Amino acid sequence: MTNPTRTPQHPIGSGFGHSSTAAEVLEGIDLTGKLAIVTGGYSGIGREAVRALVGAGAHVIVPARRPETAREELAGIDGVEVDELDLADLASVEAFADRFLATGRGIDLVITNAGVMAAPETRVGPGWELQFATNHLGHFALVNRLWPAIVKGGSSRVVALSSSGHKRSGIRWDDVQFEHGYDKWEAYGQAKTANALFALQLDTLGAEEGVRAFSVHPGGILTPLQRHLPREEMMALGWVDADGNLLVSGFKSPEQGAATEVWAATSPSLDGLGGVFCEDCDIAGPAETAVSPASGVADHATDPEEATRLWALSAELTGVDAFAARD
Repeated sequence: MTNPTRTPQHPIGSGFGHSSTAAEVLEGIDLTGKLAIVTGGYSGIGREAVRALVGAGAHVIVPARRPETAREELAGIDGVEVDELDLADLASVEAFADRFLATGRGIDLVITNAGVMAAPETRVGPGWELQFATNHLGHFALVNRLWPAIVKGGSSRVVALSSSGHKRSGIRWDDVQFEHGYDKWEAYGQAKTANALFALQLDTLGAEEGVRAFSVHPGGILTPLQRHLPREEMMALGWVDADGNLLVSGFKSPEQGAATEVWAATSPSLDGLGGVFCEDCDIAGPAETAVSPASGVADHATDPEEATRLWALSAELTGVDAFAARD
């Protein structure tokens, strides 16, 4: 398979920025007739992404571990379909994908928005570390199983939610599942690096079929993603005060936090591009040129050799690879 020309990892001057909202980046874009899948699309920035996509005319499917809760949270937003999916359970991923493929529909946009952060040590499936399993392996299996429908969409895009937290850790090849000492933040960092590398390799593999992929740092936002963090720890990090009030001026609202993933999924300025890490509604620059520690992307998250190696490991672990029989 011929690799696409690599998109340079530097800003393109999108005209949007840190304070842009999902609705603003979609202004003038008509998504009528488009079908999107947004995991985790019933809380936090996921719900705002769904709201904005529906507002632009898309039909959105929200796979949810708690479908009844999802329906309650999305009540009043038309054009949304909820189904059951537990990303930490590969049988659930397969069942959801089979149900969707049976409908014969194509997929235009996939946003792998769901995730867990700084979770206490938890094992799922065959003993996998929860954050790597949920944030990366579940989404890897989902996209690979849905690949026939994604290709059918024609010029489809896949957007993987990463984070500036990727800087905390590359892939720990000697102990990916943290079997020898667990650190919740390092485990989160590895999972977010995996999200970026997944998008890089998916773009390399899928570009010939018209599918491009991007990874995204949404910014700092207080959402249910912080559910595993006690207030005392968020105070120690300088995020909130003793009453839970936000102290960090650079944090975004959920509407702003959803903007970059929606921009990456729909912006015409990204036509013909892919595989890059995005932030603040633009392509991010390298970490060494960033203006703040929370900005830019580390080299270990944009390394094509690391991306190829992670894809092979992920395919081995999940038993799924849509490209296995191809050159």
